[in-house]
Amino acid sequence: MDLKIGGGDSNTQEGQLGLKEKDVGSISSKDMFFRADKIDFKSWDLQLEKHLSRVWSRDREVHSKREEWEIDLAKLDIRNVIAHGTYGTVYRGTYDGQDVAVKVLDWGEDGIATAAETAALRASFRQEVAVWHKLDHPNVTKFIGASMGTSNLKIPSDNTSSDAHNSLPSRACCVVVEYLPGGTLKKYLIRNWRKKLAFGVVIQLALDLSRGLSYLHSKKIVHRDVKTENMLLDSRRTLKIADFGVARVEAQNPRDMTGETGTLGYMAPEVLDGKPYNRKCDVYSFGICLWEIYCCDMPYPDLSFAEVSSAVVRQNLRPDIPRCCPSSLASIMKKCWDANPEKRPEMDEVVGLLEAIDTSKGGGMIPEDQAHGCFCFSKPRGP
Repeated sequence: MDLKIGGGDSNTQEGQLGLKEKDVGSISSKDMFFRADKIDFKSWDLQLEKHLSRVWSRDREVHSKREEWEIDLAKLDIRNVIAHGTYGTVYRGTYDGQDVAVKVLDWGEDGIATAAETAALRASFRQEVAVWHKLDHPNVTKFIGASMGTSNLKIPSDNTSSDAHNSLPSRACCVVVEYLPGGTLKKYLIRNWRKKLAFGVVIQLALDLSRGLSYLHSKKIVHRDVKTENMLLDSRRTLKIADFGVARVEAQNPRDMTGETGTLGYMAPEVLDGKPYNRKCDVYSFGICLWEIYCCDMPYPDLSFAEVSSAVVRQNLRPDIPRCCPSSLASIMKKCWDANPEKRPEMDEVVGLLEAIDTSKGGGMIPEDQAHGCFCFSKPRGP
């Protein structure tokens, strides 16, 4: 049975396929039939080809569009190695004439990491870049740019290292930041382990760190790995927060932020215990860093990772505060590492507390006019 729709001639486009809007409601879908010999498949093919062409063009446009943070690799000159990490290497170099540090990430793309693991790490990289390139603060390392996977990186050979350090996967990624010649805060404190720091220097470093964290929190960013190893110093000893590898925009619902993220010894009890957390985990980590800056020492040096984790959560373990530490500073440490996140101060409050401390009379483990620190941690001598 032949059925013509819309009343047009069977050879017209309307008669072949077309349905006028006024006719649609007059015929039920179960009664609609089309003669195959009357359908213009060639027209369909042309329409499909045009549609696919438009889609492919849009896709090419999206993929070829340059990200606002993407660097021009022609301006990047990578020189010597600064450090090797788990998923890549940090180099010193120049970008457009400026001294920079280049973090080249390979993510174990040597056949060991699974495709899912690599994809997750690439997503983390994009997250790091998305967070970092929007920040502008004197106590946050300046982000210059990044490259999301390229085979055009010119890595100098290093005769002192194995070939594994020189070989890169075809899609290695890199992030470029300002170069800070002072190295990490951790190394600076280790160098001063015996003689300690003057109280004014302690407060200056603590203020730099607290101001940087306060700025991040004002941008709804939780660093999640606050530790002295992730803080860098410039030539004037200004501290700048670095390494946003695990930073993320704070979730409105704290339950969206779970999982052990950070470095043991600095991790808040709620993070160690796998509970929901928020920016107050950074405040806890700051308290540990403040103790470390004052003492130029490591927290819990004689305990294993498992012992630290259990004791911090179950027994409220915290570093021992030296007897010579001024009560004003000791109070800040204790407030920051309170077991209850809600009782910890906000970082802008911490800035105010530190600014109120009088450093003119000293108070550090080393008096301004002496070459050696106090003996707060020393075992008592004599009988």
